[in-house]
Amino acid sequence: MEHIDTAIIGAGQAGLSVGYHLSRLGRPAVILEANDRVGDSWRRRWDSLRLFTPARFSSLPGMPFPADPWSFPTREQMGNYLEAYADRFSLPVRCGARVQSLSRQEPGFVVRTDAQTYAVNNIVVASGPHQERRVPSFAAELDPSIRQMHSIEYRNAAQVQPGGVVVVGAGNSGTDIALELAREHEVWLSGRHPGQLPFAIDGRTARLLLPVIFFAFRHVLTVRTPLGRSARRHALAHSSPLIRNRIANLDAAGVHRVSRTVGVRDGQPTLEDGQVLPVRNVIWCTGFDNQPAWIGLRVFGAEGEPEQFRGVAANEPGLYFLGREFMYALSSVMIQGAGRDAEYVARHIDTNSPTVSVGSPTSAAEDARAGRANS
Repeated sequence: MEHIDTAIIGAGQAGLSVGYHLSRLGRPAVILEANDRVGDSWRRRWDSLRLFTPARFSSLPGMPFPADPWSFPTREQMGNYLEAYADRFSLPVRCGARVQSLSRQEPGFVVRTDAQTYAVNNIVVASGPHQERRVPSFAAELDPSIRQMHSIEYRNAAQVQPGGVVVVGAGNSGTDIALELAREHEVWLSGRHPGQLPFAIDGRTARLLLPVIFFAFRHVLTVRTPLGRSARRHALAHSSPLIRNRIANLDAAGVHRVSRTVGVRDGQPTLEDGQVLPVRNVIWCTGFDNQPAWIGLRVFGAEGEPEQFRGVAANEPGLYFLGREFMYALSSVMIQGAGRDAEYVARHIDTNSPTVSVGSPTSAAEDARAGRANS
């Protein structure tokens, strides 16, 4: 068992950001990443994916995104940026370390990966909410000839067999995939329309409005304001509105917009209004479970989110969360919100965890603090 001060689970934007801030404070940490490379969580999304935020709002602390400020980075560009970020700041990432379990073992925690076990003082769960796919139980009743996949598995149209496709889930991922598949297939988009932005994010109006909107996401819509608390309740209960795509785009592409998929009849998906869809493919854009099975701690509240304030777990000293929906502000789940949330967590660790390394009499953090005291 290796003894370390802080284990950060996930080397995405949130995990790298807290690693950056801990390193600046002189606190030792290890970042455990399940994938083989930093950034693979982005590279493994569908091929045509682009960020919803321009490059100027997609930077992590200390390193601007290397692209035209008003361009929308691709999944590959984002993955490469994260990898370059980890390299630039020599962040202690251990790839291929998939976490199997997290449990309390006084005075700290035990983290078990598929290769090693760690005893740690502090845990930062920065793997985000998009890890464990959610698919309705009736999916197992579909005809075996129907090809099914979750949005996390979808890459491009080559995975889809000839014939009709129903995309279940009418949010941002669902509309992205439906529009792409509509070029070659008859497509039904199933689900409640979540609304849409009143302007195009890549138009001239956006360049005027986005700075104001993102300022509001960071500084107005927070848990400290009545407006922010109201927005948080809505955000946790509903899907976000369509950001890039619009109803007019779907209609122009010939996508059939239909009601929710609620079951199966004769092996085919059935809608809320009783319609049976004659399809050969089902793409489940039905989201993810918010409570990872490997977290063996009672930290999740009635909303399905961890009970926390600004990432600090309410009832588990030394446990932190980052990169989840509306943790402190609407920007918490966004790339532009990762740095501020991570800085708060890093400073909380530095202030409230005087024992730096389990079973180790010296540490880089102690040396760093001694150096600051003597300077």
